[in-house]
Amino acid sequence: MEAAVKKETQQPAELKKKHPPGLYLLFATEAWERFSYYGMRAILVLYLTATVASGGLGVDKATALSLYGTFTSAVYITPMIGGYLTDRFLGRRLAITLGGIIMAVGNFSIFLHQSTTALYIGLALLIIGNGFFKPNISTLVGDLYEENDPRRDGAFTIFYMGINVGAFFAPLVVGLMSYKYGFLTAAIGMIVGQILFNTLAKRYLGDLGLKPTRQIQQEKTNTTKAPLTKREKMRTLAIVILAFVTIAFWTAFEQAGSSLTLYTQEHIDRHIGSFTVPTAWFQSLNAMFIVLLAPIMSIVWYKLGKSKRGDFKTPTKMGMGLITVGLGFLVLVSAVVQTGNSSELKVNLLFMVFTYFLHTLAELMISPVGLSMVSRLAPLKLASLLMGVWMASSAVANKLAGVLATYTQSFGYLEIFGVISAVTIVLGIIVLFLSKPISKLMD
Repeated sequence: MEAAVKKETQQPAELKKKHPPGLYLLFATEAWERFSYYGMRAILVLYLTATVASGGLGVDKATALSLYGTFTSAVYITPMIGGYLTDRFLGRRLAITLGGIIMAVGNFSIFLHQSTTALYIGLALLIIGNGFFKPNISTLVGDLYEENDPRRDGAFTIFYMGINVGAFFAPLVVGLMSYKYGFLTAAIGMIVGQILFNTLAKRYLGDLGLKPTRQIQQEKTNTTKAPLTKREKMRTLAIVILAFVTIAFWTAFEQAGSSLTLYTQEHIDRHIGSFTVPTAWFQSLNAMFIVLLAPIMSIVWYKLGKSKRGDFKTPTKMGMGLITVGLGFLVLVSAVVQTGNSSELKVNLLFMVFTYFLHTLAELMISPVGLSMVSRLAPLKLASLLMGVWMASSAVANKLAGVLATYTQSFGYLEIFGVISAVTIVLGIIVLFLSKPISKLMD
């Protein structure tokens, strides 16, 4: 471990119940980056489908949903490339800064000009910047803890709150603006996060993340070419297996920015008295529930880890998460039964609130736990690369999510939401049955 980690692990046992202050710096940095991303994401489909006179690009819904899926897919592919480059040539802190600057420029370019050319340039920069930022800030959180530290899953759950503090406020702020200034606000959020990170990193992270992981391993083992041990190969295989499993979860979950957004706009009664809730505001529900539930889940994981029976195995948590996200779509199925595909019929907004609540519970069982697992199990010389591989599963899922969302315009919401619900529940049950053999691979 690097100096900051050594210092932290030398603290008395009673102080180790507390998390290191570096966690909260990474929490804040991620909060601002997610403010930028989710602010942009909340209005992207709406911007694409709005008329030119309304400040949009006038793209048809099917094309907009497909483009949205392609973008969110690519955002999760580049972390594998960025992770590879970081492991070999860049320190994690440098990669985080580089990625943040590129993403800020991307949002700013969309703000500057209302055209498809400016949009594609901006999205390309966002995709590239995220490749450097995303895998490295998550891996840096794991570097704060020893491998078997019982605080680890709880730390990632707290870190996950940072993601969702930003994700909660972004749609609320951006949803009240024109599309043009919404993208500018996203750029400003990214810049604020980078200023915060680079100002306080030395104080709270010490030397952590300054050196490429290849250099760290050279200093520890005097070689970077040693083959993976059998234990490391088994752990790597476990990461890859669970990455495939999470594809189904993220395919379902990422309907939020596409088909769920359009369904909300077309079929949800958004009136509260004389006030009409902006469609973009519903994107804040998931983040709000994360902020409320994450501390509770963090305590639950910590208490279970310290108890005699021990915490749930990681595959068990993921199986439970898949079932829960499927139940969320069952709630929507019951709503669609009432409205059909008629734009004249509306259902109570509580249907969407309950759906996002269940999706949030599922997310807390899968995403922060998965990040914790990768940071704990990945061999040092592959740490950022395997974090990128883990996120690449989200790339596949986001593209599938975009394809499924387009089918809601041809087959209908009932059919697509019903299929998603059935597949995730059945797969979740299968994962529960396979929990023990997968856990053996994880050692």
